[in-house]
Amino acid sequence: MVNITNTEGKTSETSPLGLAPSIPPDMKPEKAMPLYKIMSRRGVGSKGRRLPLLTNHFRVSLNAPDLVFYQYAVSICYEDSRPVEGKEIGRKLMDKLYQTYSAELAYKRFAYDGEKCLYTIGPLPQRKLEFSVVLEGFCAKIETGSSGESGSPNGTGKRFKRSSQSKTFKIELSFATKIPMKSIFTALKGSEEDNGSTQDALRVLDIILRQQAANRGCLLVRQSFFHDDSRNFADVGGGVTGVRGFHSSFRLAQDGLSLNMDVSTTMILKPGPVIDFLIANQNVREPRYIDWGKAKKMLKNLRVRARHRNMEFKIIGLSEKPCNQQFFSMKLKNNGSTDGQMVDITVYEYFVRHCGIELTYSAYLPCLDVGKPKRPTYIPLELCSLVSLQRYTKALSSMQRASLVEKSRQKPQEKIKIVTDALKNYRYDEDPVLAQCGVNIDRQLTQVEGRVLESPKLKVGKSDDCIPRNGRWNFNNKTLLNPTRINRWIVVNFSARCDISYISRELINCGRNKGIHIERPITLIEEDQHSRRASPVDRVENMFEQMMAKMSDAPTFILCVLPEKKNSNIYGPWKKKCLCDFGIFTQCISPTKINDQYITNVLLKINSKLGGINSLLAIEHASCVPLIKDTPTLILGMDVSHGSPGRSDVPSIAAVVGSRSWPLISRYRAAVRTQSPKLEMIDALFKPLEGGKDDGIIRELLLDFYSTSKGRKPTQIIVFRDGVSESQFNQVLNIELDQIVKAYQHLGEVNIPKFTVIVAQKNHHTRFFLPGASENVPPGTVVDTRVVHPKNYDFYMCAHAGMIGTSRPAHYHVLLDEIGFSPDDLQNLIHSLSYVYQRSTTALSIAAPICYAHLAASQMSQFIKFEELSETSSERGGVTSSGSLSIPELPRLHDDVNGSMFFC
Repeated sequence: MVNITNTEGKTSETSPLGLAPSIPPDMKPEKAMPLYKIMSRRGVGSKGRRLPLLTNHFRVSLNAPDLVFYQYAVSICYEDSRPVEGKEIGRKLMDKLYQTYSAELAYKRFAYDGEKCLYTIGPLPQRKLEFSVVLEGFCAKIETGSSGESGSPNGTGKRFKRSSQSKTFKIELSFATKIPMKSIFTALKGSEEDNGSTQDALRVLDIILRQQAANRGCLLVRQSFFHDDSRNFADVGGGVTGVRGFHSSFRLAQDGLSLNMDVSTTMILKPGPVIDFLIANQNVREPRYIDWGKAKKMLKNLRVRARHRNMEFKIIGLSEKPCNQQFFSMKLKNNGSTDGQMVDITVYEYFVRHCGIELTYSAYLPCLDVGKPKRPTYIPLELCSLVSLQRYTKALSSMQRASLVEKSRQKPQEKIKIVTDALKNYRYDEDPVLAQCGVNIDRQLTQVEGRVLESPKLKVGKSDDCIPRNGRWNFNNKTLLNPTRINRWIVVNFSARCDISYISRELINCGRNKGIHIERPITLIEEDQHSRRASPVDRVENMFEQMMAKMSDAPTFILCVLPEKKNSNIYGPWKKKCLCDFGIFTQCISPTKINDQYITNVLLKINSKLGGINSLLAIEHASCVPLIKDTPTLILGMDVSHGSPGRSDVPSIAAVVGSRSWPLISRYRAAVRTQSPKLEMIDALFKPLEGGKDDGIIRELLLDFYSTSKGRKPTQIIVFRDGVSESQFNQVLNIELDQIVKAYQHLGEVNIPKFTVIVAQKNHHTRFFLPGASENVPPGTVVDTRVVHPKNYDFYMCAHAGMIGTSRPAHYHVLLDEIGFSPDDLQNLIHSLSYVYQRSTTALSIAAPICYAHLAASQMSQFIKFEELSETSSERGGVTSSGSLSIPELPRLHDDVNGSMFFC
């Protein structure tokens, strides 16, 4: 250790990074963190073969620059001032409002967002307006004492009948703010004016589009809309249907305002008989096999139509007993009056005897409860069908995802036709509000110019060159650049259908051809047949007991054969046991067909995990990466993985990977933490603890960089951030970047590195097409003109070869560039980073550090899933004494594997 003197003349020992260790706050370097602004474009690239392209942006002309939108807050309540709940009725009421009071509204058409905001062009006659609106045919429940056949059995002894009647509502409009369209014009000129006003104006235009779709009865999902048309439905199994619709949004671009129109897909519950849905959803053959506990959770809050009354109801639950045993009280009619005797009768008997409805199979099944919590109303299952266009928000299974991809993809020319036809059919120009805005939309796709970057050359074993073609390469007759050696290893088999002896021989033979020396496995272990009926945790424990009984020392590597290819419930506990408890490298497989290509792909992953290198960029191999070769540079990939939709109790997983062994840019180490559910900003980059220590992600990666890069400290840091929207860009710069700086300062450094911060977006709706061609754009295609932002620094890159459907480019936003890359240098670096992915021999659609971060988060999240399944686990999150949700921490990796690419 070397003694150094700090700014106050006091000595302290250096940390492993060669910097001062954690120091008290009053001794930390004083350096105010500046508030960063999103940078402007510095220019465009020029390298690459130029290529004419089309894009799914339609040019928009605005002929009313002085137009001003007036925003009004909307309040809707019943006559007794009770607020109206539910969005369905809002649009009906606003339509009725205009029909009834158009003169009082000065005949001004408006745009309504379906909730709390209404927009008009110019002001309404008064700042605050109150209206009384009568809605005809409003369905209400009316309590009666009758046993008449107009209602459904009720468990309280009282009867309800459904009646179509008029209902009066009170609507209040209150002026909120002005939104000038002029802000769009100034933004298109690259002005520095308030960006919030521009986004507000664009949002109003988008609301007008959504209102038009809502008036046609579409399902609205953010900026997409979906018709109830069976021709657009694709059954993906499990009672779930994919429905094709359209995304449409106004976008600012260099070329002016444009309408981005794209095909969109969402998931809905398959409409039709409820019993058919339950059978499909639970994958059972007959109703008697249905798990009614699961069914109750699945059906809650869904809407059904009852055929005996042709009315819609919302499900609140199921009856406790079958239809033929569920009693309720009713009064018998006595000569036409309802003063007869009170009797108990089953729901089944009521519908068969008193309603004259024949029930064929639901006598022994529970009824649907469509009443209120304290006043149940029961309807037999077979009388009810699920209403169409009800969203399914749970995660899809691997088979459902595969089916959806197969049924929903479109080739480029097919997508062009679908989009252009939709624009013609919807006739946006005829919308009265858009017409008043002076909006004209071109009917032709926008023409842009792309550039195709040259594929980077790779180096493989024996210093051979490997030149990718069409974004792909292979190791046929080639060896890995830096193959590892596997001595002490075993094979364990959780699958009854695999010959692990054959698999091990093929692995050894293929490894020899690729340069990896693999000894014969020490042992092959088959799972005990009795263990297969145990829980996943117990199956893993039993397997380790078998291993320890056969071996005196732990192996360095285990090949594990799983029973299912995707979503095996053994995967999480197995990985946790190997990586956290024992520090053993492991590769899981579930082969359906074993051939040379499959084994080669497995070997690529194994070699990377064990510290080998499969290939390097030629410029990386020669230490010639521009702006990186001479300056120690840390590359970070950052991603946050969230739980399934609707699961607010599942923590999010934040993962950051950092490059190591500078000047290489192909090797990475991961640091992963849990954080609050649905939190997008990473909150553990800098994590000071009591005593002045930092347990954050960045410290871990900085120390690793120092130890693997010849004792050099990074003076440049390139950050690739995935998964954030444009509204969060400033948070990335001024929250996450601030945390990175603080972590660096905490190690005693005064000279802060230069930063380049890049956000990569995959979930957007811009696509590029070759005019008149059926294939996708070539890999390496870059577009940085016309359809990019008029002021900010962004570009599109399609680095991969799209083999299925239409390629989706990555959208890169450069938020900050203190390093000073030229547009060509930055685009070439990002393009090259699509070729350093060690798991495959194809160019990625997005830079490898981002993919590695996603893989690390995904794999470590399996540990949380495992803990959730374990009823005896003490590590599960709970509720703290203050009532907040406690976040379970991830188990830390064993020291033997912590610095590896375990996520490969």
